[in-house]
Amino acid sequence: MADPFLRQRVLPGFGDEGQEALRGAHVAIVGMGGLGCPAAQYLATAGVGSLTLIDSDRVATSNLHRQILFGPEDVGRRKAEAAADALRRVAPWCATTIACERLTQDSGALLDAADLVVDGTDTWTSRRAVAAAARERSVPVVWGAVHGWYGQVTVFGGAVALHDVYPRDEVGELDRCEGQGVVGAVCGQIGTAMASRALAVLLGHDAGEGRLDHLDGRTGRWREVRVRSRARTHA
Repeated sequence: MADPFLRQRVLPGFGDEGQEALRGAHVAIVGMGGLGCPAAQYLATAGVGSLTLIDSDRVATSNLHRQILFGPEDVGRRKAEAAADALRRVAPWCATTIACERLTQDSGALLDAADLVVDGTDTWTSRRAVAAAARERSVPVVWGAVHGWYGQVTVFGGAVALHDVYPRDEVGELDRCEGQGVVGAVCGQIGTAMASRALAVLLGHDAGEGRLDHLDGRTGRWREVRVRSRARTHA
């Protein structure tokens, strides 16, 4: 078999060393929806050696316009199982482990083996659980969110945390995208941006921690916002 990673190896700052770093990496993806699906596909096909896919939901017909690892034949299946099957077809070199459950305070051990977490969840309850579990294990998190035509992506690596950007008392408990409008292509843009940030973290490059990028999907414009730790801000 020809080298599927040839076009990456020739990149400055990548090479054989970078490819080996990806092969030895383990990434946990929490939420196999409109963000987790494209992120998982691009991380697996880039050569990440191990992925843990965490999601308690089943595929619904309304998911298909944005959750690109699934087809009509997958409706009713567990998302983590269907996603793992799809990834094995396109990236057989990537070992996939599935957890058909929601990540909570009691199941944070699902992240024990991870070098990096990709948070594609769509509720504040889940996002806080992911942030807390990752923080306990000193594991960086690539975070993204989409609402309608708009999306955001950033990296929480220790210097800045989720609560610095979205404090509980400001976002409240407004939960989930279920029942809300969302553009599939914007999910794809944010999900692939999350994959790029994840690769940068794994390769030891500047992944943009402390920078929250906003996308307006209607215009294609990105806007950058600098964020800081609230502890440092109020020191």
